[in-house]
Amino acid sequence: MRKLGLVGGVGPAATVEYYKRINESYYNRLTSPAESGENPLMVIDSLNLAEAYELVEKKDWVNFSNLFATSIRLLHQAGAEVAAISANTAHIVFDNVLAQSPIPIVGLVDETCKVAQAKGCKRVVVFGTKFTMSSGMYEEKCRAYGMEAVVPSEADQEAIHGIIFPNLVAGVVLEADRAVLLEIAGRMLAECEADALVLGCTELPLIIGEGDLDTVLLDTTQIHIEAILEAMFE
Repeated sequence: MRKLGLVGGVGPAATVEYYKRINESYYNRLTSPAESGENPLMVIDSLNLAEAYELVEKKDWVNFSNLFATSIRLLHQAGAEVAAISANTAHIVFDNVLAQSPIPIVGLVDETCKVAQAKGCKRVVVFGTKFTMSSGMYEEKCRAYGMEAVVPSEADQEAIHGIIFPNLVAGVVLEADRAVLLEIAGRMLAECEADALVLGCTELPLIIGEGDLDTVLLDTTQIHIEAILEAMFE
């Protein structure tokens, strides 16, 4: 097994969820009782969310890229052989970070598109931070996989972002917030005749889950984790 280097901290609640789910998914792959007690090898570098937020808000993509590239180099020095970044918004600069990385990085957006394509999706609604939703990142990637990505209006983007920050990044889940997200999602899925909702923020699975909507839910956190484990076992 290759050791994972996980860039975390952006935000902390999602990082905890990654650690938990990576271990759970690893245990589910074990086939022998003799393997019980084993756990996947990983090191985590927890970044300062406030610093990352300030850079992306200023659209300082050079230093935003360098923040993650530096983290991955530190993880490599700590023994990591493959890396992953536990945040959708960071993938706006994924190609720049990958170009600077001494080790392979498992990309979240590409893996999500692969799963959506395999499920036969043609048009997906994308939720995430306002940075992710306004970046064009998912629209571009989905086109490469023969799909269309649709993002909410500017007003709905602000509403969704206002739920992610400050609540979800701190692990705070409110029923009122859930109601707002489900109303926007239900309305958009119907209006756009979309066949899936992309939970394009690693905090969103904390508040939206299977059974909440009558559509395909693309949980980018779980999709990313399964791809990470595949890379670790290569």
